[in-house]
Amino acid sequence: MNDLVEWIAAHALPVWAGLLLAALLMGDLAWQWNRRHGERTLAAGGQPMAIRGLTAALLLVSTCLLFAAIAIALKEEATRWLPAFDEALAQDLSTDMSPGVLRLVAAVSHLGDLGSVAAATTVILAVLLWRRHLRLAACWTIAMVGVVPINSGLKAIFQRPRPLHSHGFIVEHGWSFPSGHAFGATVFYGMLAYVLLRLLPPQWHRWIVAGAVLMIGIIGLSRIVLQVHYLSDVMAGYISGMAWLVVCIAGAEAWRLRHAQR
Repeated sequence: MNDLVEWIAAHALPVWAGLLLAALLMGDLAWQWNRRHGERTLAAGGQPMAIRGLTAALLLVSTCLLFAAIAIALKEEATRWLPAFDEALAQDLSTDMSPGVLRLVAAVSHLGDLGSVAAATTVILAVLLWRRHLRLAACWTIAMVGVVPINSGLKAIFQRPRPLHSHGFIVEHGWSFPSGHAFGATVFYGMLAYVLLRLLPPQWHRWIVAGAVLMIGIIGLSRIVLQVHYLSDVMAGYISGMAWLVVCIAGAEAWRLRHAQR
């Protein structure tokens, strides 16, 4: 395992880029599948949906099981392979990352800060209200209001200390698991993508999905490179954020479909 950790730390930026590319490809495949299904539904006289009830239920169960698996792996004293991997990677990153790289990654990471997300959330809500998209505004508000209490509650349950670092480019306080930036970015950019998919013409949809996936990936992975979160913190943040995002989008789609059938 030490060789793997050292290799990842020594090639952190190429690995980061590879993971982002893989995420973009997966997001594009998901978009294509959803588009084809929507076209078939429309041809059959139905109402296309961003996410169906069965898909939402399967995703929610899957994310809960994955989160539980990570949490159990962190607490399991018999193996402790995941904490050991996390700690070894954080230690190697602290010695391999140059100040210039850390400065650049820190600038990117600030896009997921609570202040930045809160300001953008307020602007988007104001635009939705101004354009009288009241249902979208309500769904947007519910999704974003839930971010802090859900993530803070999970942090309070697990109370995992953050990794130690001395670079000084970002200083974070509070508990580490799950990552608030990964959680918040998943919900914010995922919900923003949903809103834009509802409002903009289809020729923009592929780019919207790609942009959301890219931003979520960049912000979450930057927290690992900056050593303010362990790898498992970010993965758990993604997973828990996805669970809440699925609940919000499924609820928004059910509300929209009910209104359309009146």
